[in-house]
Order: sequence, then structure tokens, then C-alpha cells
Amino acid sequence: MSGKHTLLDLTPREATAAREIALRYGNRADALLEILHDLQEHLGFVPEAALPALAKALNLSRAEVHGVVTFYHDYRREPAGRHVIKVCRAEACQSMGANELVSMIERFLKVKLGQTTADGAITVEAAYCLGNCALSPAVMVDDRLVGRVDAKKFEKIVAECRS
Repeated sequence: MSGKHTLLDLTPREATAAREIALRYGNRADALLEILHDLQEHLGFVPEAALPALAKALNLSRAEVHGVVTFYHDYRREPAGRHVIKVCRAEACQSMGANELVSMIERFLKVKLGQTTADGAITVEAAYCLGNCALSPAVMVDDRLVGRVDAKKFEKIVAECRS
């Protein structure tokens, strides 16, 4: 996707969305994870501008909300590409070549894990077990699990994402 957004561009929409979603959960602080998931589903990411509104609605400090967002890998801080490819980094996949696969992916797409390609087509993220250990190394392409991924299979996946 495009680069950075300014706080002024996004604050009203994001703050409103954060407040509405928090309200659906009764402004309960113990629902923060679910609220963040819903916010990301709604906006495509968890924007910095939404954190103060969430903190206020849930009677938490902004630091507490920020800490949760930054602790969990599933929350995106920037909009994702049109397709998200998650690469398993767990031990079983590592033993079957996941680290080499990640290196190849980063060279091939010219991005690091957590980044989006210049054309906005693909965001590549790390995952810490996709539950497909028998078919390591595994990736998740949007909602589709793919096993035994090598360079050739990955290049085919990218071609499908870009078509």
C-alpha cells in the first residue's frame, strides 16, 4: 500500500471506529484483544491514532494499549497489501528450511518480514506455527494454507497474487 499517513488524515475515522467497537464490548478493558482484532478487521490495521480513543474508552493508559498492540505479532501497524503471506517461523518449519525460505522471499520480493512490496500487492509476515508441521515449510496466503513451499512454489504463489 502507500506509505505513511498523517495523523490528521486518519484520526477522526480511526478514533470513531475505535470508540464504536469498544462500545460494542461494553467498554470493557478485558475485551481489549477482541476489540483490537475487530478494529484491524474494520480498518485493515491498528492505527496509532486509534490508541488514545481506545485507552479513554476502556479506562486504560495509552501505554497499556500500546503495549498490547506491540506485543502481539498479529496486529498490523500499517495497512497491508492486497494479499498477506505469512511464513511459518516455528521449529518444525525451521528444521525443514524456513529460514532459507525467508531469505529467498526477502531477496525475491525486495522486502523484509513485516513489509509490503512497492506495488502494494503483497505483505509478508512471520507466523509462529500455522499447524501444518507435517508439510513444512508452510505459508498462509490470505486464508489458504500451503505446505512444502520452496523457491519455485513461492514464485508461483507470487505470480497468482499479482495476477
